[in-house]
Amino acid sequence: LAMAFRDVNARRHIGLQQLSSLASTGRTFLGPMKSYKFIVDESTNQSTLICSAVRLIESLDLTSAAGQLLNETIQAQNKEFKTGTSTLLFLVGAWSNAVVECLQQNVPVPAIVSVMSEGLNSCCERVQCLQIPIHDVKKELCSSRVRPKAFGSKTGQVGRDGLTNPQNLLCFQRDISAPEEVILVNSCSHQGDDCNFNKCLVSPLAGFGSVTSVVKAAGDKSSSALSGSGVTVSSCITRKLTHSRHFSTLGKSRFSRQQGNLQGYILGPSAGLCGCCGLGHLAMALSHGNQTSVKLLESIAAYQQERAECSGSSQINIAQIVTCCVLGLPESYSCVSPGFVTLVSPEQATVIKHFADKPLRILLMDGDLTEQYRHLGFVRPHNVGTILEHPSPQGGRAGDTWLSRMSDILMSFEVNLVLVKGNVCENFMERCIASRILVIGCVARDVLSTFGVATGAQAVTYLSQLNGSCIGNGAWAELWKAGDGRAVDLGELVPVRIGAGGIPLLTAVLTTALPSKAQLLEDQFWTLLHRLHHALKDGNVFPGGGAVELLCLSHIQALAEQPRRLGNDKAVRELPSPWLSEYKSIVLQALASGWKRYLSVLLCNMAKAGSELEAGAAVDHHHQRAVACGSPSSYILEEFRRGGVLRGGSDPFPDQVTNLKVCDNVAAKTEAWRRALDLVLLVLQTDAEIITGPRTNQLLNSPVSSEFMFL
Repeated sequence: LAMAFRDVNARRHIGLQQLSSLASTGRTFLGPMKSYKFIVDESTNQSTLICSAVRLIESLDLTSAAGQLLNETIQAQNKEFKTGTSTLLFLVGAWSNAVVECLQQNVPVPAIVSVMSEGLNSCCERVQCLQIPIHDVKKELCSSRVRPKAFGSKTGQVGRDGLTNPQNLLCFQRDISAPEEVILVNSCSHQGDDCNFNKCLVSPLAGFGSVTSVVKAAGDKSSSALSGSGVTVSSCITRKLTHSRHFSTLGKSRFSRQQGNLQGYILGPSAGLCGCCGLGHLAMALSHGNQTSVKLLESIAAYQQERAECSGSSQINIAQIVTCCVLGLPESYSCVSPGFVTLVSPEQATVIKHFADKPLRILLMDGDLTEQYRHLGFVRPHNVGTILEHPSPQGGRAGDTWLSRMSDILMSFEVNLVLVKGNVCENFMERCIASRILVIGCVARDVLSTFGVATGAQAVTYLSQLNGSCIGNGAWAELWKAGDGRAVDLGELVPVRIGAGGIPLLTAVLTTALPSKAQLLEDQFWTLLHRLHHALKDGNVFPGGGAVELLCLSHIQALAEQPRRLGNDKAVRELPSPWLSEYKSIVLQALASGWKRYLSVLLCNMAKAGSELEAGAAVDHHHQRAVACGSPSSYILEEFRRGGVLRGGSDPFPDQVTNLKVCDNVAAKTEAWRRALDLVLLVLQTDAEIITGPRTNQLLNSPVSSEFMFL
């Protein structure tokens, strides 16, 4: 077996250099003001816009061992938290450079590994004092919300702060019998630490940058219930504004109603940022400037919390949320819609038009709907090959018998709608369309489970298993309508909406006129959704904007100045052996350089410094002030309450939300630190690269062949 052996030189560790080179590509992803990147496929000349480390690493050609380890580390972080990957990627590069500097100063590898590991553990323990309980975050963020501007204001920024103490309103489309639309201004006030949440009907015509108008039948001042939705219409003190130039009526809208089911759309929430129980401001603080996703998430949180009000649960149920990207519409059409929104072919959309208000019988398939599909664990005989299971005397095409048999099964049970977890045979799809049966493939397992609970359907693996008890009832399907009440037909794919009575499923419909931006919008939405989910799960958040990293920098530099001990309090530990004390200061300063570079790049990306040199000086200034205060953690928390630790320069948020603070997840951030350092130290401790297989022949003719020993 041919092998190529390369020694990894301790002075210029090749693996660390590869990590540093790969990590440098994601430098602009750090912080709230990310710079997008275009990924261009040379084979198709198609491009995709990205702003996450996950999409970047997926697009790179990672042929090296270090690159593959980096990919696995980022994928593991993304799988668990869906956030923190940009921090992980940057720190991998920063600490790789720091370790190389230690190697150039002849610091032994065991000393680097021991001191850096202990230093990061000490940092993780030290920053626990910065955790802010969610309860306190809601109170502080709601109390520091932006005050509404007067009607005579020149700027007239009513889109986000024009409503007096706005609440997180649910936005539904309903039948309107009134001859006019009116605006309801919610005048409920905060009580205690939470925001009272008014359930009102909101016009779907309001875009994200405009006033969200509330519609209600004229003269109806009583509270009423929406059939099938479990949401009541509140009759808080209201004012009817008909001649305000700020609260203008946006025109008539059309609504549709299904028998006993809400056929509306939850749009972006009300104009205000004060969400249900403070979740609106909390989501904004975790969004790092991504306001579009915040508006969708406010509606989701309000809807789910209304349903879970009796149980007292404050968690976001991610399993009941899906996304659908609709191309060809402006981004202002993005909304949250009850039920399952997906894209189908124009032929399938024609089938839906025939359904009208008809209740549908639904079937759920837990697998592929193809002739060749076999469930996991099914083993065919190895020495038997099936040529034709059922010979056809008419000489039909192979598979015609299966198609006919499966179609007959569906028609015999009068099935109208089939949701399939996997792929669907194209020929079978055509037969179902001809029989006016809607079949939709590639449906997520959580969606199937939700429809099963709502309709009573039981998922089957094969159609041959079908019996009457597996069929669900009460489903419905219609063409998805945009915010102005019009059905959307974009040619190649048509968005449709499927639901059932009482189904808790919500779809975030993300619209854009740029196909290359669809993946970006979806990634941003899911990132924010998981940030809020983990924040509620942890019960605490970190102050953001570099606050935690500044405390780490201060703590590590303080440890480096201590003669013998590595940390304080619980982190106080004697170094394992006396010879480590000689290198402790060098290694800890290298670890601190990673934090300083992190803060410097953060300031540059936020346009608060013109260069990394200027940013580094600003970081040193804040560090000196924190040390001079006597208690760096107290200084950092006080600066955060005042508006941010690294204040100064421009702000990543628009003018009307400058008072909002940035927060980070606790577990996701600390785990990103640990994974980054673990990867760097793992690559550091490799001393050789051994390559086997046919690639050794390629190395013989490559420019780096002199670095290898061929065995």
